[in-house]
Amino acid sequence: MDFRFTPEEEAFRQEVRAFLDRHLPPDWEDQFPLETEEGVEALWAFARGLQREMGRRRWLALAWPPEYGGLGAPIMQQVVFHEELGYRRAPTLGLNMGVYWVGPTLMRYGTEEQKRRFLPPIASGEEVWCTLYSEPGAGSDLASLQTRAVLEGDSWVIHGQKVWASMAHRVHWGWLAARTDPTAPKHKGISLFIVPMNAPGITIRPLINLAGHHGFNQVFFNNVRLPRDHLVGEVNRGWYLMAVSLDFERTSIATVARTHALWDTLVAWARSLPPGAVSPSAWGALAERRIEIGVGRLLSYWVASLQASGRVPNYEASIAKLFASEVSQRVADTGLRLLGLYGQLMPGSRRAILKGRITRAFLTSIAATIGGGTSEIQRTIIAQRGLGLPRG
Repeated sequence: MDFRFTPEEEAFRQEVRAFLDRHLPPDWEDQFPLETEEGVEALWAFARGLQREMGRRRWLALAWPPEYGGLGAPIMQQVVFHEELGYRRAPTLGLNMGVYWVGPTLMRYGTEEQKRRFLPPIASGEEVWCTLYSEPGAGSDLASLQTRAVLEGDSWVIHGQKVWASMAHRVHWGWLAARTDPTAPKHKGISLFIVPMNAPGITIRPLINLAGHHGFNQVFFNNVRLPRDHLVGEVNRGWYLMAVSLDFERTSIATVARTHALWDTLVAWARSLPPGAVSPSAWGALAERRIEIGVGRLLSYWVASLQASGRVPNYEASIAKLFASEVSQRVADTGLRLLGLYGQLMPGSRRAILKGRITRAFLTSIAATIGGGTSEIQRTIIAQRGLGLPRG
């Protein structure tokens, strides 16, 4: 493994930084108070504009072939891109479902009509998607999903419920996993569908997170009718298509970079205090977190190096995801302890230190070890596929 970047990759890093300097001024986050509906709306508009700017440069779907709107970029160039966006905390979370989940699967299994219709607006940032996988009784055990799709004439009729659908209330399209054969074993009998999120019969209800933000949703399907050609791939083969899209999961480098940015913010604040204001033990904790961030970065580079050599990371990606998500929580917890009682103040309070960013980071970090696969699931994958331990 050689984790040094080539001159071309470093030149691209500088290009991305220059782009972010133009479009993400240092105080950009302060312009969008997320505690107000107006602030949330303004942030969404800002994020969509940034997304389209990246789409114009073919950066949004950087790895995609040029004929589909990408640059066919090698994996390490993608790592550079996501590392820089993560460090600058670019507001892209929830906007890239189409790039990471939908596009790669359509390229392999979609019809020519589906590719022509859906891939270009994903790559350009004109259309945004959400994933409709998890259900109240099917999260980590996703194969237990019960949402039904029944073929009636030339339409698929959908009934059921999905949860944790990020940005479902704002996006254009949904990527739906539904059961088409209830008599088949649970990993079989599942199919994938393209769903217009404004279709009659869809009801979207908000799920508010600990930080008081509306990003997640419940989505209810009541007699939702989809055209027959909105099926992707073969009937009852959806589970295997979903596994393909999971192969395109990110290296976790963006999580590590965002955590590094938070650590840098904490250290800069601590250094601004009078000598002796921060205890030796607190400095020690910050030093430990910095070491962990470095380990997380190397794990992400390791996953990328495997991809660059033509291998598909499996348990290696779980190691990187597990470590990155847990480090993000530890850094936020360290920051909250460093702030003391001021760490309880929410953004918007006039006495909140660092405008409440550490408090917000702590609250949102709680979900880091749940979303994208729980820590328990990651450890199971590592144990079984990495260490060869038996099930049970």
